[in-house]
Amino acid sequence: MGEFIDFIGRNLADFWTYTGFANATVGHLIMILVGLVFIYLAVAHEFEPMLLIPIGFGMLIGNIPFNMEAGLKVGIYEEGSVLNILYQGVTSGWYPPLIFLGIGAMTDFSALISNPKLMLVGAAAQFGIFGAYMIALALGFDPMQAGAIGIIGGADGPTAIFLSSKLAPNLMGAIAVSAYSYMALVPVIQPPIMRLLTTKKERVMRMPAPRVVSHTEKVMFPIIGLLLTCFLVPSGLPLLGMLFFGNLLKESGVTRRLAETARGPLIDTITILLGLTVGASTQASEFLTFDSVLIFGLGALSFIIATTSGVLFVKIFNLILPKEKKINPLIGNAGVSAVPDAARISQTVGLEYDPTNYLLMHAMGPNVAGVIGSAVAAGILLGFLM
Repeated sequence: MGEFIDFIGRNLADFWTYTGFANATVGHLIMILVGLVFIYLAVAHEFEPMLLIPIGFGMLIGNIPFNMEAGLKVGIYEEGSVLNILYQGVTSGWYPPLIFLGIGAMTDFSALISNPKLMLVGAAAQFGIFGAYMIALALGFDPMQAGAIGIIGGADGPTAIFLSSKLAPNLMGAIAVSAYSYMALVPVIQPPIMRLLTTKKERVMRMPAPRVVSHTEKVMFPIIGLLLTCFLVPSGLPLLGMLFFGNLLKESGVTRRLAETARGPLIDTITILLGLTVGASTQASEFLTFDSVLIFGLGALSFIIATTSGVLFVKIFNLILPKEKKINPLIGNAGVSAVPDAARISQTVGLEYDPTNYLLMHAMGPNVAGVIGSAVAAGILLGFLM
C-alpha cells in the first residue's frame, strides 16, 4: 500500500511539473493581461475587433505556460508544432500579400482617380516611416531593424509584418503588435493632433464634389499603378502586385466571383490566421524585452509624425492651390494606411464643426493613397537595406 501511495505521489508530482501553474512567470501573467485588454477594447469599444480579438486571443494562447523542456511541441516557437506551422505564413511573408489581394478587391480608388493630387497627401504621411527610421538609428538599432520599426508609421499591419519578416525577424512580434495596436487606436490618437494643427476656418472648409470616374479609368488604374510603382520599386512587387491585381478583379466587372472570394472568405481566413499567430508570437520569454517596449514607443512616435506630416502638408499645399481647389486639412490625417478608419476620423472631426460638410469621400483619396504609399516605402527600405 505504501508503494502504491508513493507511485501515485510521484506521478502527481510529475504531472504538476507539466501544468501551467507550475511554469507560470510574471511575464506570462502580464502578457495574458495585455491580451485581455485587447479583447476588452474590441468588444466594449469596437476598436478594430476584426484584428484585436484574434490578436488578443492569440496572446492568451501564446502565453499559456508549459514545460519548455518536455518536448510537447505546442509552443509557437517549437519547430513542428501546429502553431509554428501556421506561423510560417507570417515568418515567410505570404500572409501579407494575400491580405493585400483582399484589400485591393474591396477598395474603390475613385476618390483618388478623380483628384490625383491627393496622392501627394498620402505620400506626405509616409514621413512618419522615415522619421521613425532615423530616430531608431539614433537610438542604436541597426539599419535593418530601424527600417522594420519605421514602417509602423504607415499604420499598415500587413506591410509591417512583411517588411519585418525580411529585415528583422527577431523583432517581428513587437513590430506587428505595435502596428495593429496603433491602427486600432486611430480614433484616440489622431483627433487631438488634427484639432491642434488646424484652425476653425480650415476645419469647415468645403471641397468641390469629386467628379464621376468612368469604368475605363477604374480598369486602367490598377494596370498603370502596377507598372509605375513596381518599375520604380520592384522590391514592393509582392504587396503592390497583389493589391492592384485584387483591384482589377473588382473593377473589371467580369471576375465578380473571384473578387468576392478575395474580399470575403479569403481575406477573412488569412486575417484570422495572421491575427492569431501574431498574438501567439508574444510569448513572454521572447517578447518581454526592453527592445519591445522601445519599439512600442517608437511606433507611437512614428504614427504621430505621420498624422502631423499629412495635416501640415495640406496646409502648406493650400498656399499654392487656387481657392476653388483648396483641400480641407482635416483629410491630411487620412494619408496613413489605416483604411477606412482614418478617413472616417476625417469625417467625424469635420462634422463636429459643420454637420453638413461630408469629408469621407474626399478623405478616401489620401487614405487609399496611403495604402499604396506604405507599400512603396516598404519596397524602398527593402531595396536599400537587403
